[in-house]
Amino acid sequence: MPRTRTKIITALAVLGLTTGCGAADMTKQASPFANAQGARTVTLSVQSWVGAQANVAVAQYLLQHKLGYRVDTVQVDEIPAWDALSQGRVDAILEDWGHPDQEKRYVEDKKTIARAGGLGVTGHIGWYVPTYLVRQHPDITDWKNLDKYANLFRTAESGGKGQLMDGSPSYVTNDKALVENLKLDYQVIFAGSEAAQITQIRQFAKEHKPFLTYWYAPQWLFKKVPMTEVRLPPYKEGCDADPAKVACAYPHTPLQKYLNADFDRSGGKAARFLKKFHWTTEEQNQVALMIADQKLTPEQAAKKWVDSHASTWKSWLS
Repeated sequence: MPRTRTKIITALAVLGLTTGCGAADMTKQASPFANAQGARTVTLSVQSWVGAQANVAVAQYLLQHKLGYRVDTVQVDEIPAWDALSQGRVDAILEDWGHPDQEKRYVEDKKTIARAGGLGVTGHIGWYVPTYLVRQHPDITDWKNLDKYANLFRTAESGGKGQLMDGSPSYVTNDKALVENLKLDYQVIFAGSEAAQITQIRQFAKEHKPFLTYWYAPQWLFKKVPMTEVRLPPYKEGCDADPAKVACAYPHTPLQKYLNADFDRSGGKAARFLKKFHWTTEEQNQVALMIADQKLTPEQAAKKWVDSHASTWKSWLS
């Protein structure tokens, strides 16, 4: 999840393919096949949130079963993933939420990374409360009223302040700055990972308790726990340019794909396929839900989706 993922995004923890949000050390864990001339092997970066895992699961399944490639996957946080992609240690990132500094360094200046088009999914991060709480307190969705309800969100961890629940401390978010700059009586508390955050949200919902959380779309959990976004000050271009001074909402970000530049030029059918890979938020959520909630393996979830969506993926192979 998400640099505002312009500035945020996260490295939310994976459910399924891998667990935990710790990134692999790409100087030690690199596929010997990545970017090898003539090798029919592709190495995909798996960011540590389940939506990105769904992308990789489907891409891997189709590359293996329809195009005849071997596919290696490596879990790595989003900033190190750019370094690994530039070095050819991985061939592709299939979901990036916007990293302007890395884009300038590697795409524009060094030209070691190539743009591979949009994923088809628009990402958005925000602060959310459970919809059942909104029914009781309709004005709670305006950030200006959050302090009035801070006592509802107090926990043992947040002390005398309201708790704003985030995921992993490794996430790059604006939340601490937002709390400070909007002068809110809240404390950011980290659940530890995407999986831990989901567990806490579901427990709060089961007990019908109030909670305020950093969360993001697309995400399958909305189908299980309806949540309503709190309206922060409107996002305007550049309002988050200084991470210390940000006092606005997160933007809506069309998610992008990137390839290693050498792989882009010489990756043949695999590179062409990954550039054509393009699906909807609903399709991604279908696969993510199967992995994270229904506990299918990524391969099982991918096969189930592929078997019922031939009209979507066949165009990616041409």
